[in-house]
Amino acid sequence: MKKNLLWKVVLILATLIVFVWGVFLGTDPAKSIEAIKAHGLLAGIQENIHLGLDLRGGTHLILQVQVNDAVNAETDQTVERLKDAMKKKNIVYGDVAKVDPAGAPGKIAIRGVDANSAGDLRTILTEQFGEYDFTTGSDSWTVSLKSQVEATIKQRAVEQAIETIRNRIDQLGVSEPQIAEHSLGAYQILVQLPGVDDPARVKEVMQSTAMLEIRQALDNGRLYSSEQEALAAHNGILPSDAIVMKGVNAHRSSGDAGGDVYYLISRVAAVSGRDLRSAESGHEENGRPDVMFTLTRDGGDRFYNFTSAHVGDYLAIVLDGKVQEVATIKEPIRDSGRISGSYTEQRTKDVAMVLRSGALPASIKYLEERTVGPSLGADSIRQGVRAAMVGMAAVMVFMLIYYRFAGINADLALVLNLVILLGFLGFTGATLTLPGIAGLILTVGMGVDSNVLIFERIREELRAGKTPPSAVEQGFGHAWVTIIDTHVTTIVSAAILFLFGTGPVKGFAVTLTFGLLANLFTAVFVSRTIFDSILNRHKRGEALSI
Repeated sequence: MKKNLLWKVVLILATLIVFVWGVFLGTDPAKSIEAIKAHGLLAGIQENIHLGLDLRGGTHLILQVQVNDAVNAETDQTVERLKDAMKKKNIVYGDVAKVDPAGAPGKIAIRGVDANSAGDLRTILTEQFGEYDFTTGSDSWTVSLKSQVEATIKQRAVEQAIETIRNRIDQLGVSEPQIAEHSLGAYQILVQLPGVDDPARVKEVMQSTAMLEIRQALDNGRLYSSEQEALAAHNGILPSDAIVMKGVNAHRSSGDAGGDVYYLISRVAAVSGRDLRSAESGHEENGRPDVMFTLTRDGGDRFYNFTSAHVGDYLAIVLDGKVQEVATIKEPIRDSGRISGSYTEQRTKDVAMVLRSGALPASIKYLEERTVGPSLGADSIRQGVRAAMVGMAAVMVFMLIYYRFAGINADLALVLNLVILLGFLGFTGATLTLPGIAGLILTVGMGVDSNVLIFERIREELRAGKTPPSAVEQGFGHAWVTIIDTHVTTIVSAAILFLFGTGPVKGFAVTLTFGLLANLFTAVFVSRTIFDSILNRHKRGEALSI
């Protein structure tokens, strides 16, 4: 063998070894070796090549983000800011409240404004609330979020919900989840969880708002048996800055089943989950499971100011829209606290994990839930692999019959192409889906197409009277441009599918793209090296078997 071919052969063998490693051992050889020892070589492949939902089985969900919740949270804060601003300016008013929290969450009504204070109120709205438009009446004002600001809040709520759900799913250890905005509906999220062992728990953790809030408990922390009782205690009219919220009845005896309990608490929280720095599960003094949390510096400062101003009053710890505890503020508190109650160990771990991963900006609603059984996935794998093997075998037999000895060259290139593609999946952890198997089969077809272009060009050169070395040289040289054109255009199409497609379509695009890149190496570089090696052994005038 000539020296100039030696480095090419070494490169081809090194590439083969590297990607065979990726197929069977992947990025965690120790774990793969254990699987191979226990269940054979096939287990090594299964350990490193991750299967998508359609092959492995799992859960498919479509969620609707209730974006009005995020807008309501914004306008709740605005109501309090307006009250504070008008108080500082000594503006007399009757009431500040939202017009319709369910239907028009971005609108706030200011009623009973004195005509002499209209100029001051206009100044406040113009200078401090630039994200709002406002209109005036005789003694009432309507303050509305600007449409673009409201749209931004809603879109940001969806993006934050996606990130929060992804954080929670990652902490639960679900492998290869697909979490993205669903393009077929407004403010919807697509979630695909391959191989989920406990879908009920995943759904519970994923949808939990786990929004920690610390609010002031009014009426000295009094516990009511119903909302009507709370209203009756205030002659049927609640203070504008107060709401009635259901709570956990921590005061009843262990033998008393009891019913729902309610508290009167402030509408706006002193601090919330957004001010949270960390959360860990633990145990209280009596050994019961609880959740310990720590606030950020800014949150701790605000909490300190709040508790300093309300020593002797009561505060309520709210989680998931329910009062968990009501306690007396005995002294100022700065940056840490705990949530306790009738929790199990698992529940405290889940609550701490959800708090760490961030609070959902809005509640979510399930629009669609579909479960793919592993038996269906196994059947898809079996049929897909069978189709790939039958197709590849037919192609290889055709190449042997039609191109004779040169067909062996093409078949070796196809096998190496397949090894490289599977090794890529093993190294990168890319998910193989049923469309991905289709992409693999299409790659085989593209590989054969490249060999046919090259071989037919070589035949043309031989018919034109060229010697075998010259025909091979001219065949590869002229076919190269055409091969590049076809591969680049297909890769561009695959890139568009990857950018705008959903999970399975992206799997097809990834498999096809890397398969085409591998094909450029095998159909051109490897095939040319094999031809050159054969020609080095040819005698002068000996025909080329093609």
